[in-house]
Amino acid sequence: MSLSPIWPIVTAWGEGQPPSSQDHQKLIDWELKHSDRASAWKIDAENVRAILANRALVLQSLHQSLHDSKVTLPLPDSWQSHTELLWTFWLPFAQQLNAQQKALGRPLIQGILGGQGTGKTTLTQGLSVILSLMGQSTAQLSLDDLYFSYGDRLKLQQSDPRFLWRGPPGTHDIELGVRTLNAIKTAAPGSKVSLPQFDKSLHQGQGDRTSPTLQPAPSIFFFEGWFVGATPLDDALFADLRIALPSPIETPEDRQFARDMNRQLQQYQPLWAMLDSLVVLLQEDYRLSYDWRLQAEQQMRAAGKAGLSDEKIASFVTYFWKALHPELFISPLADSTAKAPSGRRKARLVVKVGQGHTLRALYSP
Repeated sequence: MSLSPIWPIVTAWGEGQPPSSQDHQKLIDWELKHSDRASAWKIDAENVRAILANRALVLQSLHQSLHDSKVTLPLPDSWQSHTELLWTFWLPFAQQLNAQQKALGRPLIQGILGGQGTGKTTLTQGLSVILSLMGQSTAQLSLDDLYFSYGDRLKLQQSDPRFLWRGPPGTHDIELGVRTLNAIKTAAPGSKVSLPQFDKSLHQGQGDRTSPTLQPAPSIFFFEGWFVGATPLDDALFADLRIALPSPIETPEDRQFARDMNRQLQQYQPLWAMLDSLVVLLQEDYRLSYDWRLQAEQQMRAAGKAGLSDEKIASFVTYFWKALHPELFISPLADSTAKAPSGRRKARLVVKVGQGHTLRALYSP
């Protein structure tokens, strides 16, 4: 947590101790000072008092539920250690989702795009806890859960040896994804929905489908993945050899692979069309994915599950950068200075993540 003097005030408010008039004004001034974040949460001088009061009520409810052991947050330390994360991101985002869902009057599907290790799963788990305190029910699905079976991916690799790994465009059952999201969006309250599942530990870390799970229909559904919402670029970018592409796209074979993966993205657009909004977890340096992936695989192996070796992880991450490079496909969705080209969506919310998974910036493009 940063050393801003407002965090003891927020923590105390969450524990049921309202701020003094002077401290309350500090909170208001601090909130309005960060204009990008205030704009993302639609906060201005007219509504800031009401919004902060509502946010504090949710924080108090969360604190009480944690104290009574009714809920658990997916964080390594106490909630007080993560006051900044809760106050500036998780709580206002949950409030925004709650309002969106009520305005829609049907299940809301929230897309979450983030590179490997950006914290997509932690975010959805944390939001689910907070939203449950608001009376919302949640469920989540990863793009990974839509992979073709191990057998089908072997056949795909035989027809095109460039599909060395699961993950790039072309390795997912898009029709299954569309059916699943449509079933979520149209589910009646109290009904059940079937969610596909994928176990990455099977077949020496190559993974395979497992039996789907039957869950109560949620009011808010999270759909996350490393290129959820990404759209194809102009084919000329890859065809024109005068245009330099970012490393590690270096050889003619690399360029052709990137071009073909770009074309594959067109098949995913009906799936992205099912999203009601999109948030991007953007690394301040996309190369952080390597370190985070390494940590995740080491933890999986330590837990007794089969995972990739350190050497294979390096090849794995580089392979993804060659398929859909973050600077080409992720950064434009989060660009607050450029207008989205025709047919391309921008993210509703961008959260820039830094070393140690610290929150560097939050804004609406």
